Amino acid sequence: MDESVIKDTTANPAPLGLMGFGMTTVLLNLHNAGLFGLGSMILAMGLFYGGIAQMIAGVMEWKKGNTFGTTAFTSYGAFWLTLVFIMIAPKLGLGDAPSAIEMSAYLFMWGLFTFGMFIGTFKANRALQIVFGTLALLFILLAISDLTGSAAIKQFAGYEGIVCGLSAIYLALAEIINEKFGKTILPLGE
Repeated sequence: MDESVIKDTTANPAPLGLMGFGMTTVLLNLHNAGLFGLGSMILAMGLFYGGIAQMIAGVMEWKKGNTFGTTAFTSYGAFWLTLVFIMIAPKLGLGDAPSAIEMSAYLFMWGLFTFGMFIGTFKANRALQIVFGTLALLFILLAISDLTGSAAIKQFAGYEGIVCGLSAIYLALAEIINEKFGKTILPLGE
């Protein structure tokens, strides 16, 4: 019987997913912080990089047998796709815009899911814990902002979301740079 072992030579998909998430999150939260409007640039990033690229990363994580990565990237890819659809569907006559309470419920459910995923990072590095911890907080802040109509909470959430997105970008770049150099250049807090 042949007991040869097949070595996994596929690329690490996490940096792709993290960059898709991180860059799109920073851009949307620059809007939430009040620095510029919500235009086609954010929607395009949400659709293609936040949505489709993360879905691809999720499928690649599945191929590697990584349940956490598969669940995270495909779910957050779906988040971006649904968020963009929520924004454009009413303009296309495909449904009414969600009410404040409906949007708050949507964001709360994503916050609840993210909190569960955050617990899953307790066995991972600090950098990943920061990404998921700040993301859970972001969703809760945005849900509260929509529920209360508070512009101040939304603006604060925007700045907190920028930190969240930048932490994902850092983690993605650390994984790429550390792999290329074969040693820790950017620490992950193992």
